[in-house]
Amino acid sequence: MTDAEFKLWQRLRAAQLNGLKFRRQHPIPPYIADFCCVAQRLIVELDGSQHSEQTDAARTRYLETQGWRILRFWDNDVLTQTEAVIEAIWNDIGKPNPHPNPSPDGRGASNTEQLP
Repeated sequence: MTDAEFKLWQRLRAAQLNGLKFRRQHPIPPYIADFCCVAQRLIVELDGSQHSEQTDAARTRYLETQGWRILRFWDNDVLTQTEAVIEAIWNDIGKPNPHPNPSPDGRGASNTEQLP
């Protein structure tokens, strides 16, 4: 593990973040995710100087087609702004996932207008 991976793992391991279980170096063929929360379909990737935008973009597109959400952080941000990184992960987890088949007539939406 890099220093950044170690530091982030110390905050994600043992279900410390809202009781959610994260896995480290989790295989999602043909890739291996730095960290992932299967229950939330969330991958957290740490990028150092070896990462290229083209390679990362192709990887992200593929993983998103498999139903995963991806958050990327620079190693330096994890090392120097750990709390901000944890907060960004927390904020992403707290967002409800949109329903894949929303009701066409808006049932369930909080709508203050009254329908005729």
